Amino acid sequence: MTYLDRINQDLTTAMKAREELKLSTLRMIKATLKNREIEKMAPLEDGESIKALQSMVKQRRDSAQQYRDAGRNELAEKEEGEISIIESYLPAALDDAAIDRIVTEALTQAGATGPKDMGKAMKAVMSALSGQTVDGAVINKIVRAKLGV
Repeated sequence: MTYLDRINQDLTTAMKAREELKLSTLRMIKATLKNREIEKMAPLEDGESIKALQSMVKQRRDSAQQYRDAGRNELAEKEEGEISIIESYLPAALDDAAIDRIVTEALTQAGATGPKDMGKAMKAVMSALSGQTVDGAVINKIVRAKLGV
């Protein structure tokens, strides 16, 4: 079952249950995935759908932070509600120990040893973590700590 099929099923369920936030979020997800399909001119693979959903989560996190900074807590809470709905369609996030192990392996393979290798290190780590649900800022912080930046 593709992501769009699952979204369509959940849309119907949300309509029947009159869950407004979930319904609007699922419509937004569906529109994003359909737009990506149109741009690609072919059905999306699961990896492409996951990247689109991760992008949506990142946008909402940024928005929620900006709303909090501006004192608009009700809008920040709405964004956070959307994040939780979108994340329910993403694979489970890796725990810190798994991320640390993958980062260490990727740094070893890339031969990154110091601050000057930051770009090469991030590229290697992000390719090793592709398809996983991880926050790039967390990865960046771990890589910086390991490289002594």
